[in-house]
Amino acid sequence: MDRISALRNIEDALGEFEDGETDLATLEGEVQGILRTYATEFEGELSAYRAAGGDADGVVVLAPSPQGARERVRELVTEPGRFEVEPVE
Repeated sequence: MDRISALRNIEDALGEFEDGETDLATLEGEVQGILRTYATEFEGELSAYRAAGGDADGVVVLAPSPQGARERVRELVTEPGRFEVEPVE
């Protein structure tokens, strides 16, 4: 999914919420799904990686390599502790 498609899908979901066709919990789930799809289907030189362990557990970043992902997680999490990164499928 490219950026424009993701933004259009989010706009559609917001419109449904504003029109009373869906509730906030459903909107949150849809937007989260759109963002996860965008991140994991990201095309280009970057891939999605998920941290496992420590305070970084569950953090997903885009990076060119596992080492780049570890560095990015360390930049985002104040005290990440011990963690590993794995590609998001």
